[in-house]
Amino acid sequence: MAEQLEQGGDRLDPLVRSAFREALVVSLIWLCAMVWSVGVSWWLGYGRTAQDLRLVLGFPEWVFWGIVVPWVTCAVISWLFAVWFVRDGELGEDVADADDLGLGG
Repeated sequence: MAEQLEQGGDRLDPLVRSAFREALVVSLIWLCAMVWSVGVSWWLGYGRTAQDLRLVLGFPEWVFWGIVVPWVTCAVISWLFAVWFVRDGELGEDVADADDLGLGG
């Protein structure tokens, strides 16, 4: 492997490289959403009395800002990511004599 890197060779399939890149982006989106959800829910939800409770669009404010907003945001970001950045890759030729499972045997 080290020899290949020194020679500039890269045996990693382009589909695998693309999958790694997409997985990294999705993982970063998930991590940001988790940090936001836990942080905001803790900040707005803990240590408050029932008299301090405020509603936003019918939700307690910690639920709205800590759960509803990041979920909707993640849904929109995921859709945009899928539409603009995820592309189909060439998987090769179809196997002509495929059995019922598509294994070609």
